[in-house]
Amino acid sequence: MSVVTRFAPSPTGFLHIGGARTALFNFLFARHHGGKYLLRVEDTDKARSTPEAVAAIHEGLEWLGLAGDDDPLYQSSRAERHGEVARILLEKGHAYRCYLTPDELTTLREEARATGGQIISPWRDADPASAPDAPFTIRLRMPLEGSTTINDAVQGAVTVSHDALDDLVMLRADGTPTYMLAVVVDDHDMGVTHVIRGDDHLNNAFRQQKIIEAMEWPVPVYAHIPLIHGSDGAKLSKRHGALSATAYRDMGFLPEAVCNYLLRLGWSHGDDEIISRDQAIEWFGLDAIGKSPARFDMEKLTATNSHYIRSLPVDTLTRLMLDGDDTNAAIMTRLEQLAPAFAER
Repeated sequence: MSVVTRFAPSPTGFLHIGGARTALFNFLFARHHGGKYLLRVEDTDKARSTPEAVAAIHEGLEWLGLAGDDDPLYQSSRAERHGEVARILLEKGHAYRCYLTPDELTTLREEARATGGQIISPWRDADPASAPDAPFTIRLRMPLEGSTTINDAVQGAVTVSHDALDDLVMLRADGTPTYMLAVVVDDHDMGVTHVIRGDDHLNNAFRQQKIIEAMEWPVPVYAHIPLIHGSDGAKLSKRHGALSATAYRDMGFLPEAVCNYLLRLGWSHGDDEIISRDQAIEWFGLDAIGKSPARFDMEKLTATNSHYIRSLPVDTLTRLMLDGDDTNAAIMTRLEQLAPAFAER
């Protein structure tokens, strides 16, 4: 089997440090197995997706050396294909048209919350002939009994009871696909074999696997990696260093240092701290990723960056100090003389 991974950011903001680590892990796993690493831009949320955010994500990935092997796929361009799959599932009997109004759905949710039960649409088993001439969603018909187990490459075997899974909406009333459907269809069509992403998506995997099984497609290997927390154990925020990748560039960090540090956030290879990209590709495996959240430490990142700066050739360091500006030969010579002193700092 040829390994194919993907990094699939939503362009609603910059490439944050957690997303950069996910991209890095996908890149390294694909390279380790001689496979492909792809980029998919999940831009279906038109209200929040912006061209500026798309550009910022590409810029951050380029700087880190994590651009995809092929041209990026834009999810918004595939709505017709997503709708096609929903209709196939409808024809197979794995899905149904649901005519619940927003008010009716709210009532069902409140009842389910009060009883701890599922939200079961009355249209699940209704006679299609009784359907009104009204907008409808298309829902996946989930099993009502039993359970589903995912053998996650990081989390191990994780099981969920089917009574915890509602009939998920695949197509909205306006005909647009939901995230759940689009992700599954795109992963299949892109040939993705390993889905490596944050463990905040673990609950989604059970629902997505049911779409895959209904379509009789191969189920990818799932690997849900723990999120990054701040040094105090709290959810990572700007005060901890949750900045964009390019913000670190502008602060003087080297891409090699940032990638090295991100690699060690949740993955280990013995006591090795400084790991080149070639070594990372050779050594990387999902079995060495821990299950607990990693803690972001700005001091450690700075120390890693200092190591890489000290290792730079003098002419490279000089040009970095100039930040690409042209200057005359005399100034260049003087900076080259001073560069080693800056490196030691």
